[in-house]
Amino acid sequence: MYFLTGWPRRLLCPLRSEEEPFQIQASTQRMHFAVLSRTQLSVWFSRPAVLIVSYIESAKAASHFGPYEQVEWKPDDTMVAVATTNGYILLFDIVGNGEDKYLYEPVYPKGNTRVKVTPGYKEEQCAPALSLEMKKPVDLEAPITSLQSMQEDLVVATEDGYLHILHWDGVTNGRKAINLCTIPFSVDLQSSRGGPSLDFEGVFIRDMEYCVTLDGIAMVFNDGRLAFITPVASGFTANQLQGILAPDVADGTCVAVNNKYRLMAFGCTSGSVLVFTIDGTTGSMQLSHKLELTPKHYPDIWNKTGPVKLIRWSPDCSVAMVTWECGGLSLWSVFGAHLICTLGEDFAYRSDGTKKDPVKISSMSWGAEGYHLWVISIDGIGSPDSGMETRVSLKQATILQFNFIKSALTVNPCTSNQEQVLLHGEDRLYLTCGDPAQAHSAEHRLPQDGNLLHTSTSLSQGLSTLLGHRHWHVVQIHSTYLESNWPIRFAAIDTLGQCVAVAGKCGFAHYSLFTRKWKLFGNITQEQNMTVTGGLAWWNDFIVIACYNLIDQQEELRLYLRSSNLDNAFANITKLHSDTLLLNVFRNMVILFRADCSICLYSIERNQDSPNHIASIELLQEVSMSRYIPHPALVVSVTLTSVRTETGITLKAPQQACAAESIMLNLAGQLIMLQRDRSGPQVREKESLPNQKKLLPFCPPVVLAQCVENVWTTCRTNKQKRHLLEALWLACGEAGMKVWLPLFPRDHRKPHSFLSRRIMLPFHINIYPLAVLFEDALVLGATNETVLYDGLQGAREPLETLFPFCTVERTSQIYLHHILRQLLVRNLGEQALLLAQSCAGLPYFPHVLELMVHVVLEEEATSREPIPDPLLPTVAKFITEFPLFLQTIVHCARKTEYALWNYLFAAVGNPKDLFEECLMAQDLDTAASYLIILQNMEVPAVSRQHATLLFNTALEQGKWDLCRHMIRFLKAIGSGESETPPTTPTTQEPSTTGGFEFFRHRSISLSQSAESLASGKFSIQKTLSMPSGPSAKRWSKDNDCAENMYIDMMLWRHARRLLEEVRLKDLGCFSAQLGFELIGWLCKERTRAARVDDFITALKRLHKDFLWPFPVIPACPINSPFRNGRYRTAVGERLLKSQSADSLLNSEMDTAPPSAPRSHSWLNTLSTEQKEMDTASSHGAHTQEAFLSPLVIKGDECSIGSATDLTETSSVVDGDWTMVDENFSTLSLTQSELEHISMELANKGPNKSQVQLRYLLHIFMEAGCLEWCVIIGLILRETAIINQVVNFLQSSEVPVETVQNIRNGLLAVDNWATTDCLGYKPFFDLIRPHLQKLVEVTAEQVQPEAFQPVSVSKLTEQVFPRPEDSRSPAGISVSLPSEPGSSVIRPTEDNVGKEQEEGPLEKGTYDCTLS
Repeated sequence: MYFLTGWPRRLLCPLRSEEEPFQIQASTQRMHFAVLSRTQLSVWFSRPAVLIVSYIESAKAASHFGPYEQVEWKPDDTMVAVATTNGYILLFDIVGNGEDKYLYEPVYPKGNTRVKVTPGYKEEQCAPALSLEMKKPVDLEAPITSLQSMQEDLVVATEDGYLHILHWDGVTNGRKAINLCTIPFSVDLQSSRGGPSLDFEGVFIRDMEYCVTLDGIAMVFNDGRLAFITPVASGFTANQLQGILAPDVADGTCVAVNNKYRLMAFGCTSGSVLVFTIDGTTGSMQLSHKLELTPKHYPDIWNKTGPVKLIRWSPDCSVAMVTWECGGLSLWSVFGAHLICTLGEDFAYRSDGTKKDPVKISSMSWGAEGYHLWVISIDGIGSPDSGMETRVSLKQATILQFNFIKSALTVNPCTSNQEQVLLHGEDRLYLTCGDPAQAHSAEHRLPQDGNLLHTSTSLSQGLSTLLGHRHWHVVQIHSTYLESNWPIRFAAIDTLGQCVAVAGKCGFAHYSLFTRKWKLFGNITQEQNMTVTGGLAWWNDFIVIACYNLIDQQEELRLYLRSSNLDNAFANITKLHSDTLLLNVFRNMVILFRADCSICLYSIERNQDSPNHIASIELLQEVSMSRYIPHPALVVSVTLTSVRTETGITLKAPQQACAAESIMLNLAGQLIMLQRDRSGPQVREKESLPNQKKLLPFCPPVVLAQCVENVWTTCRTNKQKRHLLEALWLACGEAGMKVWLPLFPRDHRKPHSFLSRRIMLPFHINIYPLAVLFEDALVLGATNETVLYDGLQGAREPLETLFPFCTVERTSQIYLHHILRQLLVRNLGEQALLLAQSCAGLPYFPHVLELMVHVVLEEEATSREPIPDPLLPTVAKFITEFPLFLQTIVHCARKTEYALWNYLFAAVGNPKDLFEECLMAQDLDTAASYLIILQNMEVPAVSRQHATLLFNTALEQGKWDLCRHMIRFLKAIGSGESETPPTTPTTQEPSTTGGFEFFRHRSISLSQSAESLASGKFSIQKTLSMPSGPSAKRWSKDNDCAENMYIDMMLWRHARRLLEEVRLKDLGCFSAQLGFELIGWLCKERTRAARVDDFITALKRLHKDFLWPFPVIPACPINSPFRNGRYRTAVGERLLKSQSADSLLNSEMDTAPPSAPRSHSWLNTLSTEQKEMDTASSHGAHTQEAFLSPLVIKGDECSIGSATDLTETSSVVDGDWTMVDENFSTLSLTQSELEHISMELANKGPNKSQVQLRYLLHIFMEAGCLEWCVIIGLILRETAIINQVVNFLQSSEVPVETVQNIRNGLLAVDNWATTDCLGYKPFFDLIRPHLQKLVEVTAEQVQPEAFQPVSVSKLTEQVFPRPEDSRSPAGISVSLPSEPGSSVIRPTEDNVGKEQEEGPLEKGTYDCTLS
């Protein structure tokens, strides 16, 4: 509603004086302020805030009249009355200086066009030069206690118990004096009128204020009683006055009246403010509500504020500012919603925690339109003088000016757009631009000119924009318009939140967020000749304005098109008979409320034929409300809606729901509804003639609610969310919000006769509502935030340290759980379910259910009294209707203290059962949360049992994060650390490593020098270890622990199952993610789980799992350009000599995991062994023409295929590409050769799969699982792998069953390839010699010796040479996968010998030291 912004300003008086000012009073128009000190009366101007004139009493007159006490303005701002201590009323005329018209004038730079062309423009900018002339003083012969202007009279209360009524011209015969004792007082107007009140002897009026709309004076007596006096007939005379006393109040201190809402606010010595209203029927004073600080929000100060000193209602009557004797300011909305208080938080404490003294205020007054609060502080806070100097020298009076921004609803409550928040300060606008920018509205109401610019923008901005940030879109109001038309009085924003219009003293201007430009009147005379009276609103692309034409002296309704120039030539102007007070737009209708208490309905239609696309306006209906409205100023807002009480009609004819069915009128806080009268026979006529212009009359009004500040409704329709869109939303101050919700029978059944059509549900929210998002079930608001600044410290604290810097931030709040709960309390579960199901798609719907459970649980479980009919079981049953039931309960439990769990689970069910439901629903993360509940509520054995179930399921589903947590959890249970529950993963993060974190934990350290490299001497130490991954502690510590054994058994069981089901990919992920010691386990399982029984099934399964294509044979045989190795040596030598060889090697490492540095040790022997490698490779290529044998140089990595791969992965730096281009530019490829290359690439699987397969090959080689090595060799189609395995099988240590199994498997695959997969045949032809050798081995083999694991290590080394000593891709597969399709070279005899000397492998990390 109202929000503080920035720091307060300090206004310094240029005149120095010993006297401190103690009162400030604004004129009726609030353009001038009178400031009073003991013998001095000053008049200030509001913009610019400057002192205009000061009247200083002479010493002689001052001693005669006495010091000044109070000041009051005449309603037309031409006179000021000052009351003095000795009982005199001094009247001053305010007159303009003849020659010197202006005291301050603006100075413009040369050539400023605005000054020349604008008549009267300079006058608008000047502070007028005024003078004060004292008239004849009036002596009332008694000390004056209160002074109040009442229409044309001045009412003065004196200490002798009299009420004097003076004429402003000061003529003595116009004086009337009324003795309080002669006024009959009673509790209400119906009581018997007695004679004079006897108990008013010695009683006088301490404070009073005149209320226009009640036509009476509210007053506080010196004994603390509160009263209201009103004339029986017209005019205030002693024998025609009737007094009403407030019952049971005797501690009143001050009073302020609210004319718009007919409220009287009385301050009390207790520190609270009592707000009374006059009962319409009995005429008694009724307590409406209280304004008081609560101990909940202000525990330190709520009862230590002292008596209320002052109350001031804002100019628009929507908020009240209160200050106390002990200091501080507090702001409340009209019906008691607390907005700001300076007695707590950053206002009351410094950043170091020390307490500040609250600012004590002697007087305050609101500025124009409520943008400023002018305050005089008692102790001259923030005066620039300091120390001893202050006491001696003259002081400068200090006036503080607090700055406010306020909601546009306070003065322009037009509901044409209820889904945007618009705030305006004196020179800027705050918009929640692009909030939902309502996709809904865009769908239902496209701009009629076909301008889709609005809609596309709005549709793209969803709820995330709305909730994603707390910042405003701030629009500076155009300075040219502001200078001549300050203050801004009205503001409005269009439906899509993209266009804003503002109206100040005269004319109006509008701004577009698309163009980021303002549009002002081109003709200044037109702007200055109109003033907006009833507000402004948007209709599609038009601005609808109710204004007064100053030239014709005529009230008008105008329409201006946004896209055309701002000129009356493009406006549609309709003359009106009476002054317009309020305006609103509903669909294609405009509703006006006029000063004669009548309501007019107009229809707007767009004329597409007219040259300027001007819309036409036609009067539809007039409704007189004078019988029901005592004073036109009491109407706060008027709204057309489609809301009605007959739900049956909605069901029969839903198309009529769009019609303007009812008028909502906020009459001084009472919401009144006028429905269309369908009782007569007109209903059928209307339905048969839809184009009939005559509208149905309205029924007599019905009061819907009291204490209403704002009303929200929408004209959109949505069948899915009828509850929310056909509801009426009310803001009711301290009572929170209310919603008038429609109730629909389910599935269009006949409604129950006893079920009402609508229900009013109250609910509390923590923010002040400024807008309602209907479909999104959100309330939007704003809140004040503060920032402390302790920069300057001195003898006297400056304002910046005394007050924090205030900002305004956007807020929003969900209200759906409140409504669902209220429906459940009223046994309307079916309606609650319909409503909840319609909102189940909202992103925060799970949070809504959680909040509902949490609020009810907290209330019921912490209640000291037994609850006869608890709501929690009903809520629990309600939530089971939704799939989110299990998550909702566990999230709520984990956010609630442990003491309340028993109460919760008594209502929702046993956590063991809920855990099992989660497992059945495969919702493992939720199950893990329930495990923590079980751990706290059950014995450890139960926790372990359920944890085991969850662990096994998580292993099966590959939820590795959860598996790691479960391992920790199971260990904690075993070691008695169960009081620290594991964290539950919120989301399952997919692994990006492809399941091969194994590489990350292998370290290869190189310490080498050029000399040692050149000489070729190596001293290599190698140890192999498992990764020190997430569960490394488990492998290193507590290995003998039974708990670890228990976990290991489960891991082994899972690994065995994966291997038996040929799920090698899952096995690799399982090992890498959980740090499972795969090699050691495979050694044990070599002849059991790791044995392959069906080679064909295993091969097919690997092809499927690794997305590896089955090889195909081209239609015609292609001559391989490389089959005889004609390019090999030349290109190889060039590559070797190239300076970029190292960088290319390193860049290729990008295909392997990043933490595995590549060993360069095999480079030294490259030149000597190049010929051997060439012959060895070309030997393989000689057998089959269609097989592409890659180039051998630099580890068989530089085939054309490799270059293509590097291009795809973009992992080679530019310099290396240059080298590759140079090397391959000499290769002229024919069409057939290119076809061959593309065929070879097509037979290859994804690069990632290749990395994974080579990793597994390495693992199986080290573990001695030769069957699997053969299958992987077949998939990769590398003869070297098969060759190595066959060589290994020739050893006498290999069991004969293994050899026979491999032979039989290979033969079976060969047979299968012949019939089902001919693509494998070329490869089988290639390895035919090895296969033949294998058959011979099995035939000759004698009874083998025992198969020892130590020997396996040696043999593994022999068959699988170290990356440091071999150039083959298989040899370096740990750190670098080779390109697919490359053949592997048998290791030379030297290498084998060297490896055999190394001794057996130990488990550890790779540590390579080059010396």
